Amino acid sequence: MNAENALRRRLLLAGAAGLAAATALPGTAHAQSTARARSAGGAKAADAVEPDIDSTRAWGARSPRGSISRLSYRPSRIIVHHTVSANTSDFSRAQAHSHAHWVQDLHMDKNGWVDTGYHFLVSRGGWITEGRHGSLQALTGGSGFVLGAHTSGQNDQAVGIANEGAYHAGATPPQAQWEVLVALCAYTCARYGIPATRLHGHKDYGDTLCPGVFHDMLPRLRDEVGAALA
Repeated sequence: MNAENALRRRLLLAGAAGLAAATALPGTAHAQSTARARSAGGAKAADAVEPDIDSTRAWGARSPRGSISRLSYRPSRIIVHHTVSANTSDFSRAQAHSHAHWVQDLHMDKNGWVDTGYHFLVSRGGWITEGRHGSLQALTGGSGFVLGAHTSGQNDQAVGIANEGAYHAGATPPQAQWEVLVALCAYTCARYGIPATRLHGHKDYGDTLCPGVFHDMLPRLRDEVGAALA
């Protein structure tokens, strides 16, 4: 781990009171975390670490094919996904950006959608990228969000967070990915006033295997996010 990534990890764990470190997953890589220790100012829920999220501009996203709908109310839940991409051992920021491009191309060119369907993506190396244009600005504002395309019947109610990788065959998320997923969910809950109990998996709302093992880990995710907000 280089000096920059070691510092970023220390900032995340300090801001989250060492929560994720205390529940480390066995046999996984050290996190190259992407958070700055700054609380979520203005949130009505408890303060949470504000993660460092690379915007669509930062990773060079394509422009949407049409307009993105901005909803003037807060979402009521978070829905967790996996992208069923390769379980790469490249934990770099460049790989996170490459993955964001892969997802956007898939959603726009194969699915025919206006843009990436998810609001945010968490890479296996612990980097966060904005998915659908406008999601980051809306999250920072905390009063509205953009209409996604990630879960049928829930897109106007839920923030969609997708994890890089395929987790339906017993694979385990790297420690970096898990820690930053906890941090992003906690920050999103704080900004929008979402209780930690309202974290769900894609398969809760449809006939799908998504998000694989993350669905089995939802009780732990709710506990760790709740502890981060307490």
